[in-house]
Amino acid sequence: MNRRPGLATFSSAALAVLALCAAPPARAQHGTVYRCPGPPVLYTDQLTAQEAKDKGCRTIEGAPITIVQAVRPRPPASGPAAGASGPVARNGERIDPAEQRARDSDARRILSDELRREEARLAEMVREFNNGEPERRGDERNYAKYQARVAEMRAAIQRKEADLAAIRRELAKLPAP
Repeated sequence: MNRRPGLATFSSAALAVLALCAAPPARAQHGTVYRCPGPPVLYTDQLTAQEAKDKGCRTIEGAPITIVQAVRPRPPASGPAAGASGPVARNGERIDPAEQRARDSDARRILSDELRREEARLAEMVREFNNGEPERRGDERNYAKYQARVAEMRAAIQRKEADLAAIRRELAKLPAP
């Protein structure tokens, strides 16, 4: 026979590889657990050795896996101050009701003043807008420039109306005087 020396070894190795590829994949034996990397670390015994190798998983043999649920924090214990009503300051102390009424009154006054100023500014903006036909300026010989200013005015009016609605919502949140 005129065979080359390495050819027989190669063909038997190739047959062994083909036999392994044709065989159905075997599942991991019970007791072999794999730890697979990833954003959620995965522990499983449902992979074959090849699948585990492809995914970069490590074998954890004989190590029992315990799943521990996170402990939920308990609400703070109710003390003598827990039954008292009224707002709480940032440092945890109760605020005197009279002081809180004064704060609410100041907040209401500030918001009311701001609401009046913004309503006056909106009225001025609407007057200048002139139902979508404001007076042309000397630098607006180009009609496109004029249209751009009209669009900006319209957007500014819409923003101002949204601001007024937000101030009114804040006023509604405050307790009645």
